[in-house]
Amino acid sequence: MISVQEQLSDSIKALSRQTPVIVSGRVNRYDGQMVECDGFPATIGSLCEIETETNLPAIAEIIGFHGGHNLLSLHDYGARISVGAKVKVVDDGYTIAVGDGLLGRVTDALGSPLDEKPISYLNDQWPLLGKELNPLSKNPVNEPLDVGVRSINSLLSVGRGQRLGIIAGSGVGKSVLLGMMCKYTEADIVVVGMIGERGREVGSFVNNILSGESKKRTAVVAVPADRSPLLRIRGAERATAIAEYFRDKGKNVLLIMDSLTRVAHARREIGLALGEQPTSKGYPPSVVSMIPRLIERTGSGVKNQGSITAIYTVLAEGDDTSDPVVDIARASLDGQVMLSRKLADMAHYPAIDLAGSVSRVMPSIVSGDRLKKANQFRRFWTLYQQNMDLIQVGAYEPGTNPELDEAIKIRLAMEGFLLQGDTESFSFEQSQQLLMGVMGV
Repeated sequence: MISVQEQLSDSIKALSRQTPVIVSGRVNRYDGQMVECDGFPATIGSLCEIETETNLPAIAEIIGFHGGHNLLSLHDYGARISVGAKVKVVDDGYTIAVGDGLLGRVTDALGSPLDEKPISYLNDQWPLLGKELNPLSKNPVNEPLDVGVRSINSLLSVGRGQRLGIIAGSGVGKSVLLGMMCKYTEADIVVVGMIGERGREVGSFVNNILSGESKKRTAVVAVPADRSPLLRIRGAERATAIAEYFRDKGKNVLLIMDSLTRVAHARREIGLALGEQPTSKGYPPSVVSMIPRLIERTGSGVKNQGSITAIYTVLAEGDDTSDPVVDIARASLDGQVMLSRKLADMAHYPAIDLAGSVSRVMPSIVSGDRLKKANQFRRFWTLYQQNMDLIQVGAYEPGTNPELDEAIKIRLAMEGFLLQGDTESFSFEQSQQLLMGVMGV
């Protein structure tokens, strides 16, 4: 006689041999990008395969629900999909594969290598949307970080675990400055998210960065501008998740995101497709919530964790610094480096506008006479820039403003200090000493 325990064991074995349930439905509407299909149990973010007339399945992602139906957006445009085509879930989209095998490699939004070589040593899993940390348990940002750029090291000092924005219009040197910081910043791991940028820029950036010793510590997620908005958003989330994973391993990570504006544009496309009401400049409310949520995943870790120092580029469209994305980013970040078209037109690189730039953690990492001299330098440079036209036409009479007189006296020294070639690197201590020399200390 068979015991109850044996019967239960046989039942379990029989269940294990059964074919797993495939969650699927059928297409009932398709407009070239958005797909609506029969409702089946799946969560937002789940990846699905859709039958096509070419027998090569199209990949789509669930982005919402309406009237008992699932709404999906295609990852690639132009798929030949017919009404009634089968839709099946292939991945819940919740976790990604991570590990040391990502270092030195370039992957897309789905983790596929762009060099088409296999990736090994991805032995761990990490949530695509990250793990929430208690803000009260995070380590303070009180340790300076050397970024290799003299003016930033001394006048806009960055702390390890800070979130910084590089804000500028197009063509004023954002990518060059970003490349300098990527190469010269002290970090155990560098994660670069090239989101929504031109394909040429992606290739150029990767070729310049992934060389020599820097390649061994760098992981790149590249999603060019011609990819779907869903892939651009997923690429930003993937890059952030990779940075979180290495932070959890105790590493000090530098996360570079170029650009946050393109991520916002992608979110706007998705939001409008779902019927969200546009607000300022066509941005729906989901953009307002997405940007701080993405930024807040970075920063300092808790005890026994490392840190993520995040640098985001933000495009001020038409040089409009009141652009909604710029405003949201400034409110969420720990500081910003504003670039000036006027300085760029004068071949003054990096074209940093000191008056519009700030590091909110600088008082915590630089103190005493160095902080005082940095503030004095900023005041002298800004004062000279504001009165430059008067000085050049001879309308300013020396002695009228003692501070402006001093600024005029050391103007050439200040300008020489701010100028730096993209192949030059200055340590944090060197930058501080050179600043004190300019200020006569």
